[in-house]
Amino acid sequence: MPELPEVQTIVDDLNRKVLGRTFLDVWSDQSKIIKKDWNLFKKEIIGKKIENIQRKGKNIIFNLSGGYSMLTHLKMTGHFLYDKWDESDSMNSFVHVRFKMDNGKILALSDLRKFAKIELEETSKIEKELEKIGPDPFEASFEEFAKRLKRGRIKQALMNQEAVSGIGNIYSDEILWEAKIHPERKVQDLSAKELRDIYEVSKKILKTALEARGTSISDYRDTEGKKGKYGDMRKVYRKEGEKCSRCGAIIEGKKIGQRTAHFCPSCQKY
Repeated sequence: MPELPEVQTIVDDLNRKVLGRTFLDVWSDQSKIIKKDWNLFKKEIIGKKIENIQRKGKNIIFNLSGGYSMLTHLKMTGHFLYDKWDESDSMNSFVHVRFKMDNGKILALSDLRKFAKIELEETSKIEKELEKIGPDPFEASFEEFAKRLKRGRIKQALMNQEAVSGIGNIYSDEILWEAKIHPERKVQDLSAKELRDIYEVSKKILKTALEARGTSISDYRDTEGKKGKYGDMRKVYRKEGEKCSRCGAIIEGKKIGQRTAHFCPSCQKY
């Protein structure tokens, strides 16, 4: 699933490429992606001008003319493509929504598993819907960050979007490895120093991944259909059975909740 670095990369790209553009037409072969009656959605989106594009957690918000906003969540395998993109990469071939812009170019949504969501509503309703999403590590002070993590296992706490947003399975693994914290440690058992380490490392890892334009181990691509480069820098995510680059121990994988955590049992002692 695209996390903060991937979503922000797409938002930054789109703000450079489609800001000020107007929707002329829309096509889709998967109406379930559109969370509204298709004919009504088409009627409402045509003629709307893109005034601003922003990110909230893992959500992309197109703020449009007329007091409307289009909320998009890329879910597991979605990504936006614009104008010309790498068609040799099969991950860019699952286009299920196409928007025709007023410059004749196409803004498309490719989604292998077809779980992505597009919702068009009045801006006030979209803002209300997003109120439950917590701040990301760049938006929160350390005090707020630590307070919001509350209780439970740190791996799951970091991935709770209502507590702290933008962090998912990839970056929670990388953050905890860098901070030398076992993913099953309880939040309430962590020292103030350990919590601060997690906070500072979160910002460091997310910034590095953003500069690398995200992680493309599987399906994520940017608006040109290109892969992000952070996958080449990762230390533990999906490296089960490989040697830890810090101590040489063998990286393990363990199911925590519904997700698999990857960690070094030597560097990240429980």
